[in-house]
Amino acid sequence: MAEITVEKKSRVRGRSRRKGALFVISAPSGAGKSTLCKELLRKFGDLKLSVSYTTRQPRKGELNDVHYTFVTQKKFKNMINRGEFAEWAMVHGNLYGTSLNRLKKLNKEGYDVILDIDVEGAKQIRRKYDNAVYVFILPPSMKLLKQRLTKRGTDSKETVSRRLERARLEMGGYKDYDYVIINDRLEKAYRELESIILSMRARTKTLDPDRIKNILN
Repeated sequence: MAEITVEKKSRVRGRSRRKGALFVISAPSGAGKSTLCKELLRKFGDLKLSVSYTTRQPRKGELNDVHYTFVTQKKFKNMINRGEFAEWAMVHGNLYGTSLNRLKKLNKEGYDVILDIDVEGAKQIRRKYDNAVYVFILPPSMKLLKQRLTKRGTDSKETVSRRLERARLEMGGYKDYDYVIINDRLEKAYRELESIILSMRARTKTLDPDRIKNILN
């Protein structure tokens, strides 16, 4: 994929009365979702990624509490029983979940939050939050998706086949999302995703009232 060449901007917000929004971003494995989310986080200082809990083992280069919070199945299930997740799901034999407390803390501080979650997780969030925006990222074709998964070299042929089978099922749910982005060119897909973030922030109900008061005064 070509490297995205965009200007990095620091937009760290001070104290704000604006309640942060949730951006739920889903995609089949290999569609480029992680790359696009990383670029958003690089550019927007007041946009945070909700770090999910998972029971799977860390991959090479992954850091605890940065990429995921890695826990045992026992601890994860105890968290389920205590109602600590805004959503959770079993994906490829591993449990993944979004911490309710982490979401509340970030939103209270005025941050917009990216939820990098699957279709089932998005359904759960949809039932609980009315301030979320839903974006689905599609690959240009199944053939290219298979090439991307194979090229990564991190999964066996059997695992790649399972991911492709799951991808077909997940992509059938794109109509439940507010926006669909086809990632045929990385920079184009990023611009589309960025425009969704900016348009949401410009909506009347998401503006910081103190900023408007300063303008009027």
